[in-house]
Amino acid sequence: MPHRFPESAVFYRKLRHDFPLAVRAEGAWIEDESGRRWLDASGGAAVANLGHGGPLAGEIADAVAAEMRGLGYINGTQFTHRAGEALASELVALTPGDLDFAYFLGSGSEAIEAAVKLARQVQVEAGRPDKWKVISRVPSYHGNTLAALALSGREHYRTVYGPLLLDLPRIPAPDLYRDPHGPGSTGAALEAEILRQGPESIAAFIAEPIGGSSSGAMVPPRAYWDETAAICRRYDILLIADEVLCGMGRTGRMFACEHFGLVPDILVLGKGLNAGMLPLSAVVARRPLVELLAAGSGAFNHAQTYSHQPATCAAGLATLRALVGERLVERVARLEAPFFGALDRLRGDRRVGDIRGKGFLAAVEFVADRATRQPFARAERFAERFTERAFANGLIVWPNAGNVDGVRGDLVVVAPPFTTTEDELEEIVRRFERTLKELS
Repeated sequence: MPHRFPESAVFYRKLRHDFPLAVRAEGAWIEDESGRRWLDASGGAAVANLGHGGPLAGEIADAVAAEMRGLGYINGTQFTHRAGEALASELVALTPGDLDFAYFLGSGSEAIEAAVKLARQVQVEAGRPDKWKVISRVPSYHGNTLAALALSGREHYRTVYGPLLLDLPRIPAPDLYRDPHGPGSTGAALEAEILRQGPESIAAFIAEPIGGSSSGAMVPPRAYWDETAAICRRYDILLIADEVLCGMGRTGRMFACEHFGLVPDILVLGKGLNAGMLPLSAVVARRPLVELLAAGSGAFNHAQTYSHQPATCAAGLATLRALVGERLVERVARLEAPFFGALDRLRGDRRVGDIRGKGFLAAVEFVADRATRQPFARAERFAERFTERAFANGLIVWPNAGNVDGVRGDLVVVAPPFTTTEDELEEIVRRFERTLKELS
């Protein structure tokens, strides 16, 4: 049976595409029904941090099965349970500062929505009811639900969904490749926008501490975050750190904000929190915020049927214990140098403009002219063509377009599982080089 529309009853994410039928996976490799194998250099969508299959997946599966047999579903307004209690306790023991309370949800998009609602409720209960706006950055991506999409700096999404999106204020993100001293390089743009909108109207500022796919793993200097945090404190604005992609060890620290000594008011986690096994995300809040709600309304006004769900919490707990027990975050930090050292060979191709990132989160940005850093015309679809050709060569990478001006800009993200061997890291680069040559 063909695995494509309309021969299958599945509503596929791509409707003009033949899908291989994946039947097994192990480590950094995925195999289809014909026995063909792919080297997964993006961990799916930067999710499979423990790798595919194998003993660690078995431990997670056993923990989930035990939880489902024991409890199944319980509602978070009525009961708590051991898996949720243990996950919250062990997670917040690792978070910086007084990020002491974890609220569990399904996807990263759900968690972003919850974080924004939490910021708004805190401002209201703190006696600042006019504070409702949330400032975000361009480029950026915070999720595919409507509020999360409104906060995202992905302009091509607005072509279709613009009428449904809130018009929220946005500022430039740091661009150390094209404009290292530009408007997004310091906190000045944030403060200027706060003053333009009126500080009394701004509830929160949301950003990824280290960029994801939209900005291509951009790593700002520590001074950027020092200044940004100080500005947020000055104007009673909550700082939301979106670590759905860059958190849970991806950058060589358990949380990306640790690279900058940053303690956000609200930390949002997902993807690597569950190793891709089950949908799980978390909103982790500082103690004073939760104490404020406890002394006021007595509850976070956010209803979610599958919040605090036992089986997903069990998956998260097993994932967290694997990350810590197997010292996988330390492994990522140790292999960062050979990983980027191998990727550095790609600079020999004239279309590779920049290679950047941290830990096992890397981006390769493509350009039409390396001297001027001129991006390819969008009509060339270079990132998509590269990704399709790489897939044909048995290599999976994650593409993104529009990081330069909302339309132009081509890059791919390389974010392999934390268990990837040094030989496999070399193989990723060899297949990458082969793909570039074929696109000459």
